[in-house]
Amino acid sequence: MDQLKFIVRSTWMLLLTISVNSDAIGQDRDRKIAFPDVPGYVSLKCDLHIHTVFSDGSVWPDIRIQEAVKDDLDAISLTEHLEYQPHLDDIPHPDRNRSYLLAQEYAKPYDLMIIHGAEITKDMPPGHANALFINDANLLNHEDPLTAYRAAKKQGAFVFWNHPNWIQQQEDAKPIISSLHQQLMDEDLLHGIEVVNDITYSEHNFELAMKHGLTALGTSDIHGLIDWQFGLVDGGHRPITIVFAKERSIESIREALFAGRTVSWFNDILIGKEEYIRPLATSSLTLRSKDFIGPSSVEEIVITNNSSARYVLRNLSNLESYNQSDVIIVEPGGETLVQVITNDAKPIMSLKMEVLSTVIGMQKHPIIDFTIKQ
Repeated sequence: MDQLKFIVRSTWMLLLTISVNSDAIGQDRDRKIAFPDVPGYVSLKCDLHIHTVFSDGSVWPDIRIQEAVKDDLDAISLTEHLEYQPHLDDIPHPDRNRSYLLAQEYAKPYDLMIIHGAEITKDMPPGHANALFINDANLLNHEDPLTAYRAAKKQGAFVFWNHPNWIQQQEDAKPIISSLHQQLMDEDLLHGIEVVNDITYSEHNFELAMKHGLTALGTSDIHGLIDWQFGLVDGGHRPITIVFAKERSIESIREALFAGRTVSWFNDILIGKEEYIRPLATSSLTLRSKDFIGPSSVEEIVITNNSSARYVLRNLSNLESYNQSDVIIVEPGGETLVQVITNDAKPIMSLKMEVLSTVIGMQKHPIIDFTIKQ
């Protein structure tokens, strides 16, 4: 009897272990972020604003590496505050490059690029800014903002304005380009701006990016745990910047950021210039003709989504839908069957869609003629 209990208990524990591990594997597989390449460029998934205990974050740098690997990112930057160091009594580190150096070591077993960065932390104006592709963070630690920005430029840094809409520095959440910001841009010291930061998206920031020729970025600005902050277990995702690079390298990411080839992904919304949103959408979605329903003039179209973004489309063609409203949803990695009344029982060649889950301007979405494969 005891032996039977042991066998039953052992079998139950084995099945439980398999179940837990299977769930974990499934979650890891589901959380991997995927976006297709677009003509002429590779689509690199980047999070360029991250913190650890080496400034005001809650985790050691190795956790940031593990999170990025699970999300299948291509590149990250640990951008520690230069001036704000709340853990300094417990973790003294006179070298502000320490977080980056540790991250480099932890990332060696993985196909993950680590970009050397730091956060210049000033009152508004100019507010906070990240300097990427630097050589030595210590040389940026100056009280005067202009001196710090100029030191970043000497190292060839790409500098972007962090969370301009942060209400602790901008109560109305609508930042303006101050005379200091204008001077930074005139001296080629400021190159980008966050349109997405953590759990916020700012249309106002995106308008500033478009108006002033600043590269638009989306970042997690994570301080705690990615899984908790963005509800990954419930299907959420970390905000990222999709960088359209000529090749998969740090130098190519740098070139693409200076050229403004980016799209931000936040809460299943893709935000960017139309010239990059359009090829990303057409590379992500494939439309193919399945068949006609019997002898009718109703054609079945299968829409396949090979990206991690949830696409929401509105049918703007002059053809009526047979099985649903004009709004069509295609889940990440999924397929949706659309039935269209063609009127003359001949295969249609394209469908005009407004891509509602993408943003190319203030309350503006692209309209795309999607080719249908026969």
